[in-house]
Amino acid sequence: MPEKMVRISGASTVLWILFAASQAFEVEISPAHKTMAQIGSSMSLTCKTTGCASPSFSWRTQIDSPLSAKMWKNETASILTMDPVSFENEHFYVCTVYCGSVKQERGIQVDIYSFPKDPEIQLSGPLEVGKPVMVKCLASDVYPSDRLEMELFKGDQLLKTEMFAEEMEKKSLEIKSLEVTFTPGLEDIGKALVCRANLHIEPEPQERETSTTLQVYTSPKNTVISVHPSRSLQEGDAVTMTCSSEGLPAPEIFWSKKLDNGNLKLLSGNATLTLVAMRTEDSGNYVCEGVNLVGRNKAEVELTVQEKPLTVDISPGSWVATQVGDSVVLTCTVVGCDFPTFSWRTQTNSSLNGEVRRTGATSTLTLDPVSFENENSYLCTVTCARRKLEKEIQVEVYSFLEDPEIEISGPLVHGRPVTVNCTVPNVYPFDHLEIELLKGETPLKSKHFNEEMGIKSLETKSLEMTFIATSEDTGNELVCLAKLHSGQMESEPKQRQSTQTLYVQVAPKETTIWISPSPVLEEGSPVNLTCSSDGFPAPKILWSRQLNNGELQPLSEDTTLTLMSTKLEDSGIYVCEGINQAGISKKSVELIIQGSRKDIQLTAFPSESVKEGDTVIISCTCGSAPETWIILKKKAKTGDMILKSVDGAYTISKAQLQDAGVYECESKTEVGSQLRSLTLDVKGRENIFSPELLALYCASSLIIPAIGVIIYFARKANMKGSYSLVEAEKSKV
Repeated sequence: MPEKMVRISGASTVLWILFAASQAFEVEISPAHKTMAQIGSSMSLTCKTTGCASPSFSWRTQIDSPLSAKMWKNETASILTMDPVSFENEHFYVCTVYCGSVKQERGIQVDIYSFPKDPEIQLSGPLEVGKPVMVKCLASDVYPSDRLEMELFKGDQLLKTEMFAEEMEKKSLEIKSLEVTFTPGLEDIGKALVCRANLHIEPEPQERETSTTLQVYTSPKNTVISVHPSRSLQEGDAVTMTCSSEGLPAPEIFWSKKLDNGNLKLLSGNATLTLVAMRTEDSGNYVCEGVNLVGRNKAEVELTVQEKPLTVDISPGSWVATQVGDSVVLTCTVVGCDFPTFSWRTQTNSSLNGEVRRTGATSTLTLDPVSFENENSYLCTVTCARRKLEKEIQVEVYSFLEDPEIEISGPLVHGRPVTVNCTVPNVYPFDHLEIELLKGETPLKSKHFNEEMGIKSLETKSLEMTFIATSEDTGNELVCLAKLHSGQMESEPKQRQSTQTLYVQVAPKETTIWISPSPVLEEGSPVNLTCSSDGFPAPKILWSRQLNNGELQPLSEDTTLTLMSTKLEDSGIYVCEGINQAGISKKSVELIIQGSRKDIQLTAFPSESVKEGDTVIISCTCGSAPETWIILKKKAKTGDMILKSVDGAYTISKAQLQDAGVYECESKTEVGSQLRSLTLDVKGRENIFSPELLALYCASSLIIPAIGVIIYFARKANMKGSYSLVEAEKSKV
């Protein structure tokens, strides 16, 4: 049995050694499977070993054709690089590896393809609506072309698809194309034309596509011309002609003028043609042509330019108003004459009193400064060849230099009449003047100065009125409005105005005094006397004290007069005056200062603790100096009992136990009250010696100890039944 086990063990060891050796030496090639390489690119095959310290490598094709590649190796791997990949590299490659006497081989199929760029879309011509067009889709440098599929789409519509499955005669790069003819319409505008090419190769098919947006054209049509302002013009006018034409793409616009021989002279390449300062020779036919890639369309318009008539214009107009001292320029302009002559004169042939200048077709007459002599009618005469024209302008002179002045005869006081004067200085012509006086928007008075004028001169005119002011007028605006009606040609008169805000004073009234805390005070107390008075403007407050002789002694100008610690001599009459510009209002008050009082005293005589049968006097005293009212009473559960006192004293002749209790005294005066209380204690009578103490005394033979004991018990007996005195808290006045 042992021998058999040894044999089995030896055989196992040999098998294990062979298995381990076979497992240690391995060869891998990558890529691990069939691969595709694009012509012109770079491709590398890697043969790698494990479990061999010093392997040797060799590469070959299955048909022993040239490798057409470069080899590179390191200790564990060999790399075969094809750069660039070409048709010669389409083989099955085998890597042979020796590790000592052990040989292993690995192979991989390398297929090649060419699909380097996106397909190309070609059109036979521009896309015009309604005209057929051929579309060609080209795929260049394709290999293998027998695996190529091409599709052509218009938007989502498949126009054509084709598989190029014919056998290839030789390995070569091919150009394949797909052709489709279609007729574009307007609905095709903006659609995408897509050419898609698919090369069905393994392991992963290749796809490329090209797209273009369809640009569909239409030939120009409906060419229209608009002319502004008119086709009939005068010399010197300007005209603007605008042309539009429909088409895709939008047609370009070209303007030309038709010559006498029928030829066209190009003028502009813009949609708008503007001609300025036209002459009669600019008359004729103008042609607009819309042009795009697929056609052209024309429109024509005729312009007529007539000789411009002679016109004369004078400014600022046929009438002008100017202020004395200002400057005014009269301008005479001629249109329609290249070489005019000018002359100025007044209607009365008086002196111009101004300066004449000419610039081109314009002549000016400057009046500076304007005076009364310039109030006239001026005429400008223009001569052009045999034609003569004349224009007139009326110059009116006025003076209205300053705003009105408002004067009021005195301060405005409620209920009093006041005179208001509104004056307008240095006015001309005053017969055109109107003055109006308003309070806010309410007219008070107006006046027209329409009397005849003697000579031309500056005058001062005024309006006066009297009215009674009231407090409701405060805040209103007093307005003096002056209007100068210059002439018939002026729609609105010239206006100047001044305003003054009304502040109507109201005499003080309803003067009132408040005293805190009271007009009757205890000496040493503080007091505040506050005064108010109504009026406008707000009255000033003046505090005074009336002296014995009736005169007033000024004290303060504050609203509140404060006495911090009053004295008896502060008693008297105090006067408050409300004062403003409109008047005075007075109010007086009497202040009474009383002497300071003393606290009341509540006592029991001879003591607050008495024995039964004793006489007790309960006395309430007060040293205050006004008259004092004293109420003496005894507190009880059933109610307080008022005691009949004489001058604040109440006598208990023989005190009883029921006389014990709380006694209260209240003192009342005009300035306050005080309250005091005490507790009366009434003790019952008792024997000092008890039978036991007497027996002890008799039995004792010692006198001094007996006397000490007696004194002890006597003191103890006196303390028994005693009361404590409680005095109530003093009340505050």
